[in-house]
Amino acid sequence: MFYLIRHGETDWNADRRLQGQLDTSLSLRGREHPREAARILAGVHSDIAQADFLASPLSRARNSMDILMGELVALGALAAPLPYATDDRLKELSFGRWEGFTWKEVRRDDQPDYAARNADIWNIAPPGGESYASLVERAGPLLTSLRPGAVVVSHGGISRVALHIFAHLAEREAATAPIRQGDVLVVDEGSARWGSGVALLEETA
Repeated sequence: MFYLIRHGETDWNADRRLQGQLDTSLSLRGREHPREAARILAGVHSDIAQADFLASPLSRARNSMDILMGELVALGALAAPLPYATDDRLKELSFGRWEGFTWKEVRRDDQPDYAARNADIWNIAPPGGESYASLVERAGPLLTSLRPGAVVVSHGGISRVALHIFAHLAEREAATAPIRQGDVLVVDEGSARWGSGVALLEETA
């Protein structure tokens, strides 16, 4: 079992602008999301002081991890912030030449490529970007090697890959699953649920 947290909201998230692997900063609202996640995590993680902590190297994930750590200290769940590792394999799905554009602009200006990807969202990549299938190859080996109890702060794409690998969600369902900021996804072989205890999905492996 491990704990997966999406970074806090950025202004680009609010605009529905594709960030992918571009480096963007947290919004004011987005700085509250990791605090919310810390409060959930403190309630569901039984041995957090012994956990491995990992983050995507993109600043929106690292900043979220820093805020998460600070809130865990404030809550008394940790005595002090713990060191954490970053790993390039935890970067967001690359959207290639679509990065920096809104979905509305992509649909308007690149309709053929948008339609092709939408027809097979798991296996077809944005122009110059990555497919979810290739993201499984990049991030899957890392996710499956995590020690029990690990806490990972990364991106929506990584969470969707975890839903497919561990909870066996169908490809399209995983690719379009809503991944909320400020929540903690508790991932285990055969199941995934929000850390608050509300079931997201559950399937016997």
